[in-house]
Amino acid sequence: MSGENVTKITEIFLLGFKTFHKANDLLFILLLLLYCVTVCVNLLIIIIVSSNKNLRSPMYFFLSQLSVSDILLTTDIVPNALVSVLNNGSLMSFTGCIAQFYVFGGSESSECFILTIMAYDRYLAICNPLRYSSIMNTMICLRLTLCSWLLSFSFILVTTLMLSTLEFCGPNVIDHFFCDFAPILQLSCSGTSTVQIEVVLLSIPVMVFPLIIIILSYGSIVMAILGLSSNTDRWKSFSTCSSHLTIVCMFYGTLIMTYILPTKGLSLSVSKAISVLYTMVTPMLNPLIYSLKNKDIKHAIKHFFNTCPCRSLYE
Repeated sequence: MSGENVTKITEIFLLGFKTFHKANDLLFILLLLLYCVTVCVNLLIIIIVSSNKNLRSPMYFFLSQLSVSDILLTTDIVPNALVSVLNNGSLMSFTGCIAQFYVFGGSESSECFILTIMAYDRYLAICNPLRYSSIMNTMICLRLTLCSWLLSFSFILVTTLMLSTLEFCGPNVIDHFFCDFAPILQLSCSGTSTVQIEVVLLSIPVMVFPLIIIILSYGSIVMAILGLSSNTDRWKSFSTCSSHLTIVCMFYGTLIMTYILPTKGLSLSVSKAISVLYTMVTPMLNPLIYSLKNKDIKHAIKHFFNTCPCRSLYE
């Protein structure tokens, strides 16, 4: 097929949740509620960490960065998904589709790196407490965070540019509620094997290496906790990292179900439900898990609402 005869795709039609069209109103309310709660609770975490002096520690700083990533992810995905629910599908430009994938991939990658840094932070706090403050100082925290964001969006930029070099000549329909890598790739009318191999190689430093570091960090943490003589000390040490471990399991669990495990036997409805888990539900649960299990955050939230200027309006 010569390049002159190829009609390039300029618009993408996302089918969204077509199997739930009979319950569009209920689905719209549910997704809107998920989005509002996600943004509000993550914004709350960012505000209290930046304003409360008792939360000026690396662990809470990284938690606030995780909240930034979660807000970015859901804001990239949910508004267009809501349009799709209302209109039984949504039309967007091809450039907009690629841009949505870029922001989605960058925010997901940043979460991988931030969760890894948080695991290393817990490793230092439990396994090397005497040197923790000197190693994990303010400058190191800022550098680690900056590197996480830069690496995340740099890696996904390479993937996005590779996608952009492919030819897309039709069809232009994606049976999903957002522009993910695999659905976009399926629209290409040129060879995609090279791009797929390159993306697999790029996923190693983004997903595999961080997961290995997390596993090694928690392996060392478990060994250190088991070495403690007091059950009280063991429980106290474990409680400081249990929230993070829960979030890691949710995040990587949904990613593995979506991108690694075979999906041939899964229906599109199940695949979309899994996608909803890691694009909408997990970002909402992350701050809630920390809030429910962490006394410092609970006290900071109470203090925030007790001293909030808007409180006087209701008194």
